[in-house]
Amino acid sequence: MVRLNASWLALPLIGFVVVTLVVPIFSLAKLSVYDATVADALPKTTAALRSWTGPELPDANTYAVVAAELIELQENRELGRVASRVNRIASGMRSTISKTPRRFRRSEEERADLALIAIDEKWGKPQIWYAFKQATQAFSSRNFLQAIDMRIAPDGSIERAPEYQRVYVSLFLRTLLVAVAVTLLCLIIGYPMAYAMANSSPLWTRFLLVLVLIPFWTSLLVRTTSWIVLLQQQGVINDILVFVGLIPDDERLTLVHNMTGTLIAMTQVLLPFMILPLYSVMATIPRNLSLAASSLGANPFQSFIRVYLPNSLPGVAAGGLLVFILSIGYYITPALVGGSQGQLISNLIAYHLQSSLNWGLAAALSVLLLLGVFVLYVIYDRLIGIDRMKLG
Repeated sequence: MVRLNASWLALPLIGFVVVTLVVPIFSLAKLSVYDATVADALPKTTAALRSWTGPELPDANTYAVVAAELIELQENRELGRVASRVNRIASGMRSTISKTPRRFRRSEEERADLALIAIDEKWGKPQIWYAFKQATQAFSSRNFLQAIDMRIAPDGSIERAPEYQRVYVSLFLRTLLVAVAVTLLCLIIGYPMAYAMANSSPLWTRFLLVLVLIPFWTSLLVRTTSWIVLLQQQGVINDILVFVGLIPDDERLTLVHNMTGTLIAMTQVLLPFMILPLYSVMATIPRNLSLAASSLGANPFQSFIRVYLPNSLPGVAAGGLLVFILSIGYYITPALVGGSQGQLISNLIAYHLQSSLNWGLAAALSVLLLLGVFVLYVIYDRLIGIDRMKLG
């Protein structure tokens, strides 16, 4: 009988990871650079514009080809999809494309350029044709450029987007700062808690562990909505502050629908992910190490800094990495508690997936976020390296 190799038992897990992680990531990467909607819907227009470089307007034949294919799309009820794609590159083109096939007459094909310009003067601007040509390109970097507040200029060069469109870089920076802040807050709060759990009696340790796990077992949505009740101006926290006289009733604090609420709620939600790795490491640190340091003349502070803290750093590294990665992609808590001022890049990704339906841009933002996390992890591992930390 052939003995089954133990490594074969991991095949179901490997297959699950490939199907649920690797394939979606590759699909996401493809979606961010590939969109053949316009090219497939307007093949003749795509071919006609392939050799057009501007800055003069296309010839009358190209106008006729565009008009004929737009009419065909309208008859097949596919015009709206194409108009939306072009509108993402040149704002306002949706209405232009939508009304053109309704007003164009077949008898005007010989002078289609004049007819289209008469329908909408935008057809007489080279910038619109540059945008149309970009839309017909199946492979393009425009989503990634937009994700870093850049764009492709009419002459093909890369330039900064207009100031009112520069929102993504600032959101990436805000997300990074929030992730770092939440990680530090969780460490400041969680380290003493984990220390108390690891150095208390078994009964007290179990009690503290239950206090950590009860919020961990509670629904994320319930915990997030409860913070809205607590933090709102007529909420519990403001009522307590007014009752004890710290603030007047007409000057209640605004703690929700801003960055303050996002930081408070995210810290509370992610705190167990810091405490549990810290506790698992601290529980393995022999207590006689601190006693040995004291016997050699170290005071409690020196004993902690020079003996206990270095041995607990693997827990700090593991908990910090876990909280940081979770917080940098958080969505529900910033969406409910943060409001417009506490939004993170994940909220904008959800907006493009659910509302604007610009899946290519959402995919580009997601890929950049994924690459950013990977780069930060590599830097983190090189500088701190959990695997290089040894106890004792």
